[in-house]
Amino acid sequence: QVHVVESGGGSVQSGGSLRLSCAASGFFLEYYAIGWFRQTPGKEREAVACTGAKDGSTTYAESVKGRFTVSRDNAKNTAWLQMDSLKSEDTATYYCAANTLRTSCRNLNHLVVHEYNYWGQGTRVTVSS
Repeated sequence: QVHVVESGGGSVQSGGSLRLSCAASGFFLEYYAIGWFRQTPGKEREAVACTGAKDGSTTYAESVKGRFTVSRDNAKNTAWLQMDSLKSEDTATYYCAANTLRTSCRNLNHLVVHEYNYWGQGTRVTVSS
């Protein structure tokens, strides 16, 4: 059975850092692009970042570029989202997801919400100013 579990969320002050983890079971991350998304109440889920399966490709939304870093360890079946210089507008529930139809993530066209099909339950991030 497929499971994706995010962890590492919490409350932090503006300028602080958090590292989110995405642990997969029931399938192997190494074959798929992994994306990070976030959502706040009343708004659509938005793309944050993604990482390709084995080609080292990464893509970031403009709003997080230079502050967030996505990584993965296929041997551990785990991905991470390092979030630095956090801002209040980063407050959201963060989701990790796998795209079983794509292996790379070279641009924002590879970070489309509806193309990702294995989702976690989300982890809440609150940034206070």
